Amino acid sequence: MSIRIYAVLFATVIPFLAMSALRLEPLKYGDFSNWVARDITESKIIGGKQKTVYEIAPNDHIVGNKPYSNAGGSPWATSNVYAKVSGVVKASNTVSPAVVNGNKCAKMEAKMEEVKVLGLINMDVMVAGSIFLGKIFEPITSTKGPFSKMEMGIPYTKRPVALVYDFQVDMPASDTRTKSTGFSSKKTLPGRDNAEVYVLLQKRWEDSDGKLYAQRVGTGRERYDKSVPWTKGHELKIHYGDITKETFYKPWMGLLNGESAYYARNSKGKLVPVEEVGWAPADAIPTHVLMMASSSCGAPFIGTEGLTLYIDNVAFGF
Repeated sequence: MSIRIYAVLFATVIPFLAMSALRLEPLKYGDFSNWVARDITESKIIGGKQKTVYEIAPNDHIVGNKPYSNAGGSPWATSNVYAKVSGVVKASNTVSPAVVNGNKCAKMEAKMEEVKVLGLINMDVMVAGSIFLGKIFEPITSTKGPFSKMEMGIPYTKRPVALVYDFQVDMPASDTRTKSTGFSSKKTLPGRDNAEVYVLLQKRWEDSDGKLYAQRVGTGRERYDKSVPWTKGHELKIHYGDITKETFYKPWMGLLNGESAYYARNSKGKLVPVEEVGWAPADAIPTHVLMMASSSCGAPFIGTEGLTLYIDNVAFGF
């Protein structure tokens, strides 16, 4: 066999072996083949439409304005919500099942929710699609403190080297974002939003007052600022320990505390912020994992309309 043939085999076979070398541990329902469809009727004051919203769990169809909690042992929650603010029922659906290349997957879309009050007053709200490991507590009764209405993360004690998934990004040509809360005029902001996927490992503990703290054990976080064609087996590497001096480090990979802290239930059953207070040693064992995929990486009610992220076959790689 000639040297040239050996070179061709090396160039084609070795990358394939590298791609398939990881042992995969799929996340439950992470193939997004099963969905709950929920039919929610909005209040007459805003038009009385029936909306269908979706959740990632064993196939089911729920009719009626009923609070939803993770069904069938599903670890997944979504940005799709049933809200009841001051007695007014509203539903939002930015996450839905889709089919890409013959495979059922999760679709997350940034879009404008249009609300017409009494047929006279139009309000537009920019909303993004997100899925994450955790829970949402319905009905949502206000727009204040969005993190305080969700529990982010699930117990997890392993140390994977990567989060592995198939994905696609459809990025509009626009280089602007829209800020629209529904209560003030729309504003156009410079710069396009990014789609994002992240996985964070934490070591949590609770003090005598019921406050929750954490050290960051592992970090994997990517943002996408342009369209990406359907990509199979993408590996988002998880970096352990303090990464602030690494060349790849970006400020948005940093610790979550203050206004950026996510919430979890303490031993008393109260939902409280989890303050990340430092970086764990590189060999630390985590207690929890946070994982999110989203069609936005910015503040609530700000996004690039039409930005869409598809994701499928989410697994931990070892």
